Amino acid sequence: MATRAKHDGKTLFKTAAELSSSIPAWLDLPEPRGFRPKRKYRTVWISDVHLGTRGCNAALLLDFLAAIECETLYLVGDIVDGWRLSKGWYWPDAHNEVIRRILKMAHRGTRVILIAGNHDEMLRPYAGMSFGGVELALDMIHETADGRRLLVTHGDGFDGVVLYARWLAFLGDKAYSVLLRANVWVNMIRRQFKMPYWSLSSYLKMRVKNAVQFVCDFEEAVAHAARDMGVDGVVCGHIHCAEIRQIGDITYYNDGDWVESCTALAEDQFGEITIIDWAEETRRAAAVKAVLKPIPALEEEPA
Repeated sequence: MATRAKHDGKTLFKTAAELSSSIPAWLDLPEPRGFRPKRKYRTVWISDVHLGTRGCNAALLLDFLAAIECETLYLVGDIVDGWRLSKGWYWPDAHNEVIRRILKMAHRGTRVILIAGNHDEMLRPYAGMSFGGVELALDMIHETADGRRLLVTHGDGFDGVVLYARWLAFLGDKAYSVLLRANVWVNMIRRQFKMPYWSLSSYLKMRVKNAVQFVCDFEEAVAHAARDMGVDGVVCGHIHCAEIRQIGDITYYNDGDWVESCTALAEDQFGEITIIDWAEETRRAAAVKAVLKPIPALEEEPA
């Protein structure tokens, strides 16, 4: 099969074998067993992966990244959790695999842009540089296939708690970490009973009135800033709540996270942007598999 690759303004054609041979050995991840056609998108946005924490759903993210192809991949902040790593090292093999998968996508021609967030703010001084094919930025203007201009930013700059009371943000981060740890244990038990992933932390958060009000206030603040910039919409993360919402003449997009909801945003070739709920899709696939599971043949009773 021939694959197109852009180089110096020209379009080249490379065979799959040539592409494979050009990938460094340490980057050449084996593909999952079994044929699964990849979903093709123009653009994909993910954020709030929080590599370096126990709450990170690296396995689900790896499964998602292996299932897609896209021209541009935006990493919209908090990909690596520097806050948590500064307090204690936690970095299992699955977190390495996420980094390798992203670098492999960049090596194969996907434009990968990392927007630094507050948890990976140590990357902000390097904005404008590129590492391993990954571009670093503080924010970006993305133009959709249908000509709309979207501000892409992590979103912590619109969070009054992070902006004006940093000590309170760290306190909230500690309480949230406890909740995420409970989330890990709940899902360990669920796996013992062959049950799919479910987020306790997300369930509780969306039932706390103050949390819901904070989300609404945050969305309004982001939309107001986007309107002042003269863009058509905004894509952000930070609050771990996937959403597509029209606020006046601004379209607000949030790609969610990969510690609770396990969601992403995807733009098709016509400019339409939708939410991909990978945890829900995984649950549905598990349910279908359970229904289609062959029933053992019954032994015939002796005459």
